[in-house]
Amino acid sequence: MTSPGLRGSGLKIGTNVTPIGEIKPKQDNQAIVYIQGRVEKQAPLIKQWAYKIKDSTGKIWVVTNQKNLGEGSEVVIKGKVRYRSIPLAGKELGEVYLEED
Repeated sequence: MTSPGLRGSGLKIGTNVTPIGEIKPKQDNQAIVYIQGRVEKQAPLIKQWAYKIKDSTGKIWVVTNQKNLGEGSEVVIKGKVRYRSIPLAGKELGEVYLEED
């Protein structure tokens, strides 16, 4: 069974998957990873969609062109680790996210 997050790739759920909790918020981390989890939230962007994906280790936002991932769906997504810096009042409140590859 393949996931809607990787149509036609033949990737099986559970293959080479990185636990979300192991993805670290480093500004220079641009590794490509596979994550597996359940869609918890979705948000439309201008030309893309953002989905909050949750597994047993954590949560992460994924930015993608896919617009058909419903809340509660199980997905496997391949993406590049990105980091958005948000400096506020002398503190770094940045967040790590994935951009679908």
